Amino acid sequence: MSKQLLRDSLAVRRVLDVNLSDLKDDVVAINRVTKVVKGGKNLSFSALVVVGDSRGHAGFGMGKAREVPMAIKKGIEQAKKNLLKLNMKGTTIPHQVTGWYGSAQVLLKPASEGTGVIAGGPVRKVMQVAGITNVLTKSLGTSNPHNVVKATFAALLSLKDAGQVAETRSKTIEEVSGKPPKAEKVEKAAGE
Repeated sequence: MSKQLLRDSLAVRRVLDVNLSDLKDDVVAINRVTKVVKGGKNLSFSALVVVGDSRGHAGFGMGKAREVPMAIKKGIEQAKKNLLKLNMKGTTIPHQVTGWYGSAQVLLKPASEGTGVIAGGPVRKVMQVAGITNVLTKSLGTSNPHNVVKATFAALLSLKDAGQVAETRSKTIEEVSGKPPKAEKVEKAAGE
């Protein structure tokens, strides 16, 4: 299901109000790939890149070219086209979530202020460019960077804020969050 969710979200091009000069990019992985042809081997490079503005927008892209800088440049261009808006709660995520892609599984847990990003390689780079500064993560299954990045984005895309959950359940945000409204608190305090 998460593969389909990721494909559907990337298939729709949406215009985000992101200043392109604010975007930071980070190279996650570079692979040397060869193609065997009649005259020998064609050598090229494949680059996996993540891009974000540190304010809840992030995307990833892959580029392939004969030289490394060109592959990175192509990856950045594709990542800019695939920018997504992520649901955040301050500097962390609203709730615990797990994302899958292939045999990669990524667990994301919200963390208190000052915890930092507890994550390994590809997941850390995604969190840094997205602007999520307090989060606990665990990467399970394969360590293939391509699948780990896609599983991380699948997890981030499945995050919901209280407003979305309240709307789908036809309730108010206070009913969903389990906190009594502020007016009731005042009445209880006045009654005592």
